[in-house]
Amino acid sequence: MENFSKIGVKDGARVELHDALNLTGAEISINVLPQGAGVPFVHAHKQNEEIYGILEGAGTAVIDGQRVPLAAGDWLRIAPAAKRQFFASDTSAIKYLCIQVKEHSLEEYTAADAVIG
Repeated sequence: MENFSKIGVKDGARVELHDALNLTGAEISINVLPQGAGVPFVHAHKQNEEIYGILEGAGTAVIDGQRVPLAAGDWLRIAPAAKRQFFASDTSAIKYLCIQVKEHSLEEYTAADAVIG
């Protein structure tokens, strides 16, 4: 068994990478909302924080009732309990990456987690 997974991703409204890459510690999705569209539900999580990276376009996140403008290059971390919903702007679609991981699960990172050689 190889120690890596590699896939190609086609454009789509939502691409989930969990199963495709056999992820064991994160859920990652690539999402596209057309101009003027929104996620049709408000949601929160039991234990997973979400990290959003805005790849293209612009829109708005509504987090616990607060409107947060979003544009390409923005990154956003949302705690599990926060209620959230996302919308593309009226003039632009929005494409974003969503990374979902268990809150407080990161113990080591970068050089501290590396094994050299």
